[in-house]
Amino acid sequence: MKIAIVGAGWAGMAAAVEATSAGHRVCVFEASRTLGGRARSVRGQLPDGSPVSLDNGQHILIGAYDETLRLLRQVGVNEDHALLRLPMTLRFADSGGVQFPRWPAPLDALAGIVGARGWRLADKWSLLRLAADWHGRDFQCDARLSVAQLCQQLSPRVMAEMIEPLCLSALNTAVERASAQVFLRVLQDALLGETGGSNLLLPRVGLSELFPQAAAGWLARHSAELHLGKRIDAVLLQGAQWHVADSAFDAVILATSAAESVRLLERSVPGAPASVTTSIAEWTQVCRGLCFGAISTVYAWGADAALARPMLALRSSAADIEPTPAQFVFDRGQLDGARGLLAFVVSAAEQERKTLQAQVLQQAQTQLGLKLQAVQTITERRATFYCTPSLLRPAQKIAPGLLACGDYVAGPYPATLEGAVRSAVGAVKAAALDVYHARGTDKTSKESNQ
Repeated sequence: MKIAIVGAGWAGMAAAVEATSAGHRVCVFEASRTLGGRARSVRGQLPDGSPVSLDNGQHILIGAYDETLRLLRQVGVNEDHALLRLPMTLRFADSGGVQFPRWPAPLDALAGIVGARGWRLADKWSLLRLAADWHGRDFQCDARLSVAQLCQQLSPRVMAEMIEPLCLSALNTAVERASAQVFLRVLQDALLGETGGSNLLLPRVGLSELFPQAAAGWLARHSAELHLGKRIDAVLLQGAQWHVADSAFDAVILATSAAESVRLLERSVPGAPASVTTSIAEWTQVCRGLCFGAISTVYAWGADAALARPMLALRSSAADIEPTPAQFVFDRGQLDGARGLLAFVVSAAEQERKTLQAQVLQQAQTQLGLKLQAVQTITERRATFYCTPSLLRPAQKIAPGLLACGDYVAGPYPATLEGAVRSAVGAVKAAALDVYHARGTDKTSKESNQ
């Protein structure tokens, strides 16, 4: 097939690699000059004037990201060089919290919970008992439940030091609003799945370098086309083919944000058959029903700033007096060599930039004992959709030969890199089936006419 992929974020580049590997001819169109979408590298400057590479959001991968890791290997990324692999840990600056040992699953989770520092026996027992119940139910629950309802039997300490930070980091949604079913899927894969699945994989290189740039090099070596700075305003159906940028394609995969996909599709309706027009209208209506939240990363620097570990959990609160908004902090000096640079992550960020920055700097002084200078605060206003109970997400297939992929498309995962990559792989397979059936139907029709 000849496939057009619109968007060169992680989903778009994953779809391009997967399609090219399957023997299809691929053209990727990206409106910006930078690869990576919402997980890309940006240029920054330290207070002393030194240039530094930042990311538009500090991301974590986990060992259970099978499809992402497979594609990283396929495009030639050396995992040992590009990623720091650590056991699952939710440790705070005072050494309290949970850390798994390097044991086979699920013994690592069991040992981590039993050995949690600062937890009373009742805290540990409440989690072990409920985890056993989840396992017995095959990690399934009523789709209408929130995470708060799912975990109402847990102690306040377990909620504050494990469930709430995990839920915010994975679903970018507060426990009172977050989908219990999606959260259980995350727990099943991340904590109680395959051996090594719970491991944290912290990027040692910029997010653009980690996958999109490596994928671009691989695609160039395999004769795929990559057009940067090329905005697509419409995809038009003419006969059995879709037309993008004055070229005909057997299938089109939209790997853009939900808002951008809706904008593009609204210009693609004229001239299409009624059935296609109806399908597009129904798909865009579902997209409009999604609600999005922000994630902020506050970069701060101190000449001697360093953490005891590459990553620490922070005690986060939205209290009116002395709010502490950040849930995690990363020591970039231990990851990519940017000594003194720390990255504070604020999920479900709602504050204005200057206010948020000031609150995080105060939080660093209070919880870490560090007096830091602000470097840059990067906020993705529509970073992820709010993953609420019984949420209707847009389908992968928009119309025959027209598909979508991305972390917001229907699937078992929340808005994560793995969710985006899996969606991309699925979209390529669905596109191939679409074209196969279309060609089969066309052939049968011709034979019948003869």
